[in-house]
Parts: sequence; C-alpha cells; structure tokens
Amino acid sequence: MTQINNPVVGPRVIVALDFDDMACLERLVSQLSPLACRVKVGKELFTRFGPAVVEKLQKQGFEVFLDLKFHDIPNTTAQAVRAAAAMGVWMVNVHASGGRRMMETCRERLTGLSNPPLLIAVTALTSLSQADLAEIGWDLSPVACVQRLAALAADSGMDGVVCSAQEAAALRSQHGESFSLVTPGIRPATAARDDQVRIVTPRDAMEAGSSYLVVGRPITQADQPAEALARINEEIKEWLPELDSNQRPND
Repeated sequence: MTQINNPVVGPRVIVALDFDDMACLERLVSQLSPLACRVKVGKELFTRFGPAVVEKLQKQGFEVFLDLKFHDIPNTTAQAVRAAAAMGVWMVNVHASGGRRMMETCRERLTGLSNPPLLIAVTALTSLSQADLAEIGWDLSPVACVQRLAALAADSGMDGVVCSAQEAAALRSQHGESFSLVTPGIRPATAARDDQVRIVTPRDAMEAGSSYLVVGRPITQADQPAEALARINEEIKEWLPELDSNQRPND
C-alpha cells in the first residue's frame, strides 16, 4: 500500500507536554520556540483540555504531534484519524497491533487531503521489557516485536513508526530513508531514566537513524527548559541543516 511520506525537515526534537495544569503548560511553552522544536499532546493533556489545547499551540506556531495511540475497530480508528487531520495536526498515531485492516483503513481515510498529517504506527512501548512482553503473551524479544510490527505498518501504508532508538538502525536499513522513525525514551547522559527502560542519548539516536526525538522531562522539568532544549539541539546540530539560522545552536 502506498505511503504518503513527508520529508524530514524542521526541528527533530518533539517536546512531550505531559501536563495537567494549563498555567504550567503556558509557562513552559512561552520559553520555547516553534523553530527549535515541535510539541506532543498526549492522552492526559488532550483529555483535560480537548482540541482547544491543540488549537492554542498551533496559534503559537507549534506543529503538533497528537499522541493518542488510536486502537479500535478499523472504521472507528479511521474516523478518529480523519478528525485529527481536520484539526490540522502535523502527526497522529495508531497502534500497529490493531492490525493491517485498521491501518489500511486509516490511510485510505486520509487519501485526497491536501496536507495530511504524518500517519505513524506504535510498535512496542519503550516502557516494556522482554519480561513485560512475555507476561502479556508476546513471545518475542522487544527488537523482534518491533521489527514485525514495523514491517506490517510499512506494508499497510504507514509513514513510519514509533520505536525505541535501539531498534532504529535495523528499521532504517529495512525500510529506507523515507520511513519516519519517531523515538521516545531519549535521555541526555546526565538525565534520570525515570520509567523508560530502552533509552539512548540524542546523538546516539540520530546516528542510529531516528527521524524525530521525543523528549519530555529532561526539558519540561529543567530549571531552564530553553537551555535544555538548546543543549539537545547542539548535540544533534549536524542533523539540523534546515533550521532557521537564528534558532540553530551556536558553534
């Protein structure tokens, strides 16, 4: 099935806005530039504030990754993806474990749109260890699980997958440069691991073939969030040739 690929341009860092308080969100966002990062709206933030928070961020110039991980019967999931597209989000995701028919229906529902969002599939959550996968009946290593689901996603017309950067090199080799790899679990070497199991540094992730890096607490809980973001962009600056010169890290 044909993918509708968008080129990998603009900021590589996606800041995860995991907030339950609008004042805290506004305080953080006011310190960040949409030329230096994109932002991710997940389940907690969207459930509390709804589409209004997406619109608010877009009005401030941010491209939004709507991270709701849709997973339902094909028509229901596809309608949700179509609704996300109508909101003008830059990226939306579904669970690859929803199966081929679900993913193909989502792709078909975006056909004909002038500026469809990137349609990404979630493989195995980065919080899951091999023991966790075995406990829920997946008798595969995390790497094998991700590779199987990524292959299904690619064959079903997805633009890319969410995966750990530890799987990025193999997926890049298997699926080529146009397949977007969105990697959470990114932690600078000095940051805490928190609840992520399979984590790597920003530079290691980019070298492995990641397209976009999802970073949360190392930026959002930093004393100076803009400086924390700038340090990450500095670490990956060789992959940022198209950023506005005023937003690129200093040499």
